[in-house]
Formats: sequence, structure tokens, C-alpha cells
Amino acid sequence: MKIIRKIFLLFPALLLSLLAMAQNKPVEMADSMRSNGRIYVVVAVALTIMAGLILYVFRLDRKISRLEKESN
Repeated sequence: MKIIRKIFLLFPALLLSLLAMAQNKPVEMADSMRSNGRIYVVVAVALTIMAGLILYVFRLDRKISRLEKESN
């Protein structure tokens, strides 16, 4: 029941954020980065950082699980 309540509270927040993002203003910085080809560097760096964080959390979880098994 609590999960359903959280989902119903999250849904309006998502709708509000979509409405805020639905503005028709052009983003000049993104256009210039796209035209220069730098946007791909930004995306590559962001994906590398995210992959590193996911790998770190995965390895940390495995180590903690191993320590929990050894302590029992």
C-alpha cells in the first residue's frame, strides 16, 4: 500500500518536471557543441563516469556480501 502511495505522489512531480522541460527555447550552448562535435566528448565522459560508479558500487556490494558471509 505504501508503494502505491509513493507512486501516486511521484507521478505529479514527474508531470510537473515534464511541463517545465517542454519549453520551446533553443539552447544555444548545446547547438554550438553539437556543431563542433564536442557533445560526443561530453556524452562519452558522462557515460565513463556512470560506468565507473556502477562498477564501484557492484564491487563494493560483492565485498560487503563476502564479509557478511564470513562473519556468520
